[in-house]
Amino acid sequence: MAVYTNVSDQQLNDFLSTYDLGAPKSFKGIAEGVENTNFLLETEKGRYILTLYEKRVNKNDLPFFLDLIEHLSNSGIICPTPIHDQDGNSLLMCAGRPAALFTFLDGMSVRWPTAHHCGELGKSMAEFHQSGLSYKNTRANSFTIEGMQEFYEAIEGDVHSIDPNLVTLIENELKFLADNWPSDLPKGIIHADLFPDNVFFLNDQVSGLIDFYFACTDFLILDIAITLNAWCFEKDVSYNVTKASRLLNAYSKTRPIQPEELEALPIIARAAALRFLLTRTNDWLVTNEGALVAKKDPMEYVRKLKFHQSITNPGSYGFKSN
Repeated sequence: MAVYTNVSDQQLNDFLSTYDLGAPKSFKGIAEGVENTNFLLETEKGRYILTLYEKRVNKNDLPFFLDLIEHLSNSGIICPTPIHDQDGNSLLMCAGRPAALFTFLDGMSVRWPTAHHCGELGKSMAEFHQSGLSYKNTRANSFTIEGMQEFYEAIEGDVHSIDPNLVTLIENELKFLADNWPSDLPKGIIHADLFPDNVFFLNDQVSGLIDFYFACTDFLILDIAITLNAWCFEKDVSYNVTKASRLLNAYSKTRPIQPEELEALPIIARAAALRFLLTRTNDWLVTNEGALVAKKDPMEYVRKLKFHQSITNPGSYGFKSN
């Protein structure tokens, strides 16, 4: 979440005119994440999140995302639910951007998750994956190996400005992944961006999952690899096997991790690390001055990638198979 597009009082009133939510009482930007513009809105009838979809999100994908969120909510997964206006629409325009209004979730994200938080996440992620199996729509992952290659080619001329060794590292890794990518692993809907700031907790229990705008159809183990990268490394980028063990084993109690998934995990984790190395590199290079958004260090994911490159035994990740 971030603020790239400002919304005037008149634009907000025009947007709200098709809803039956009363007059606005407060309205402020949320300065986290990097994808869309988000505001916390309070009206006479409650609190909501207003999301304006920025250029990185393909507007043709928005019906998939919004329908998925409604499907998950109807299946018992706690997530922000799109609010429909009086004509039944959940996707409108605001300040020249596609926009949607969502229910407000109680809770807050945790900056430095504990092993307990990781276990709760594992359970919730498995429930989400199980629920997604009954969702009939599909969306291709933009960050396949081929997609990452194309993404890299668009920025490769400037990558050396961050670190002179980064070009060689990325190019070698792309080749390795292309040569070793597994096939026929269990697939389904994955969140693909389940970082700590996209999971809310209340009384140390998961109170909601948010920001489904990278959701797609891909290997379920890829979602697990993304969360290992995001949740199970410490400030010094050392791997916390206790946190990982809680996450993996809690997940597997709801949706058992298959032997072939575990075997592929080191390669999948390398791809997950490379993906965020590339997107952070891009954001570091191109984020506009004045955007209310905090740029994140891409070199953190260099260190995570090198950890995964060193793994020879998938059991090193902390999973205890029955």
